[in-house]
Amino acid sequence: MSLLEVDALEAGYDDALVLRGVSLNAGADEIVAVIGPNGAGKSTMLKAVYGLVRRWRGSVRFDGEDVTGWRADRLTRRGLNFVPQTENVFPTLSLAENLHVSALVLPKSERRSAIERVEELFPILAERPRQRAGTLSGGQRKLVALARALVTRRRLLLLDEPSPGLSPSAMDEVFDKLVEINALGIGIVMVEQNARRALALAHRGYVLEAGRNALDGSGSDLLRNPQVAELYLGGSGTIVPGSTATSAPARE
Repeated sequence: MSLLEVDALEAGYDDALVLRGVSLNAGADEIVAVIGPNGAGKSTMLKAVYGLVRRWRGSVRFDGEDVTGWRADRLTRRGLNFVPQTENVFPTLSLAENLHVSALVLPKSERRSAIERVEELFPILAERPRQRAGTLSGGQRKLVALARALVTRRRLLLLDEPSPGLSPSAMDEVFDKLVEINALGIGIVMVEQNARRALALAHRGYVLEAGRNALDGSGSDLLRNPQVAELYLGGSGTIVPGSTATSAPARE
């Protein structure tokens, strides 16, 4: 059973409908990439799942439970967390203070051990606890943002554009860390502009067009799909909504 199941979700802002029946599944052992053109509804989909934008129809299930309409803080306590593209750390607070604020959703008895776990995963946190987050490089900020999300009872992360603006070396570090996080049994649903890199990393992928599902399949199959290659990996063209990638299973 998928850990996250999004079914026919319609959502948007005020009276502006953006998502028009989007569906997506993600397992606890998976990295799922969501790609598509600007304005396709990718980030809106993550925010709708996390309860940050208005939802009209459809459902969201997490670990078999219907969580449609739940507030973001309640979802965080359940193990589903969201890392936005920007404003994902408190720049005037130290690294230690950033972690402490995130840990406040946990019972007091669990906070210290939760912080210690992420400090092991992200050595910079233990090395520079008093450094203000606003003085970090872009790549380091992304790592701290991931660490903040992982302090909670993390089971699945929703990541909005983890790589834009990063240097090649910082991008490598962030994507390597995502693989390491997933190996701990934490699912990842990632919206990413770097389609080639995202699909190479992902077990499965979805392509959104105009607020609808256009293609889906394993990451490797989507990389080989001529429509995806033409549109997102160096060419131009038009995806036929409702078509799929090849039927080969996702990589393990």
